Amino acid sequence: MATVAITSDQNMVFGEIFIAAPPARVFEALTDPAQMPRWWGHEDLYRIKEWKADLRVGGKWSSVGVSADGRPFRIDGEYLEVDPPRLLVHTWIASYAGPLRTIIRWELESQSVHNLHPSGPQRAGTGTLLKLRHEGFAANPVVGASYSEGWKRVLGWLTDYLEKGETADTRRSD
Repeated sequence: MATVAITSDQNMVFGEIFIAAPPARVFEALTDPAQMPRWWGHEDLYRIKEWKADLRVGGKWSSVGVSADGRPFRIDGEYLEVDPPRLLVHTWIASYAGPLRTIIRWELESQSVHNLHPSGPQRAGTGTLLKLRHEGFAANPVVGASYSEGWKRVLGWLTDYLEKGETADTRRSD
């Protein structure tokens, strides 16, 4: 389960989660336009329907989605740092948040995965400690608090997609 909090100055949401998948696989799920709509969302809340990306520093990305009540939304941004599979930094400008421009930093750290075995713990592969920083909410702390809750869901969806193969279409109600 993701640990997500907002700083006391209300400017930054930070989160952390362990995913039992290698960093390269996690990075791919975060950047592949074919995969993003598969896992990001739930029909009862909101769902990404389309994702476009020019994955390079200065490249643009955009997503189009729909909320549970059928209202469309759009999120756009620009890649500021791209260092696969360990770092991705980009801007985030959401149609539902007015002129607010924020920055997201994804850090992916390789971690060993161990299984319990009758003869003791056994190394089972490589996992990823994913650290998320989403900053720029000082001008609108209400939006920051909302993102704090949203990132818990999103990080959970990403984990379920990578660990269990669960998609937005197969996901049960939250």
